[in-house]
Amino acid sequence: MYVSEWENGKRTISDRYAEILRRLLGVTDVELRGGADAVALPVADGYDELLSRIDSASSVGESMVQAFNAQTELLRTMDRQLGAAGLVDQMTGHLAALEDALNFAVLPSTRRPVALALAGASTLAAWQAIDSGAVERAWRHYELAKRAAHDAEAPMYLAHAMAEQAYVLCEAGRPALGVELVRDAQRSLGQDGSPRLRAWLYAAEAELCAHVPGMADDCRRALDTAMATIPPGSEDRDPDMLSIFLNGAHLTRWQGNVLALLGDDDAVTSLYSALEVADPTFVRAKAGLHTDLAQAHVARAEYDDAHTHLRQARLLASRTGSVRQRRRVDLLSARL
Repeated sequence: MYVSEWENGKRTISDRYAEILRRLLGVTDVELRGGADAVALPVADGYDELLSRIDSASSVGESMVQAFNAQTELLRTMDRQLGAAGLVDQMTGHLAALEDALNFAVLPSTRRPVALALAGASTLAAWQAIDSGAVERAWRHYELAKRAAHDAEAPMYLAHAMAEQAYVLCEAGRPALGVELVRDAQRSLGQDGSPRLRAWLYAAEAELCAHVPGMADDCRRALDTAMATIPPGSEDRDPDMLSIFLNGAHLTRWQGNVLALLGDDDAVTSLYSALEVADPTFVRAKAGLHTDLAQAHVARAEYDDAHTHLRQARLLASRTGSVRQRRRVDLLSARL
């Protein structure tokens, strides 16, 4: 009687019976009671469904991986021009498809390219979450990216995910711990990574050091190393890792940001040089650049110039829906 009513939804399963049934059927409470995360109860012939998923995953070939990467690239382009706020559902679906393909892929030859695609997509999703102010979601995406990078045997992707995750720690008020994580990423990579990625890691270290009292010298050393490591020329994409956008011009802007955090007078010169060559399609980055300039002018007590750049930064941050940049603008505005 009860079983029929449970199955038809006419009666809920009490905690007492739920405990008995979980042990009897070997299922979790969510699987037993149902809900958004529920899955079908195990059945004797469930191997057919499992084998079907495995066969489907094994058919993920080079063209499908290219399609996954193309989708990531499209979402990356939309993100930098329009912002992350409107891409949450698309990004969630994209990650779910990649995870599903990886979960049922058996052989390393199938798993590695899918895992690599998932690592790249997860770090993008995590940075979007940081920009949207969803720090816990960002942390979980970085953990997923690190697992995928391990699965793909891709030390560059692992180091990148670790270093970006350090920004979550910094945003949460633990920049010193973030510095340790970035340096651990550098040690894990050694000299195996591309020069562009190693320059990126040193620049990230410098930025995080700038947030830690007493680490100004460490900050400047990391900046100098980044500038000495970046490859020459205008090319900004790393052929070994498309998640990285960095060339001399970008690094000059980054240097200005870090120097502004230190209150260094040289920050203004670096930042205006970066503004002159800034790619107009990097809308959120340009919002950050105007915020950096405002911060540099505040440090020099040039408040009219600071107000001018804050207005531009607020406009661009609102255009992209960047919670992170709007918070920076609000904090600086409170100092004027």
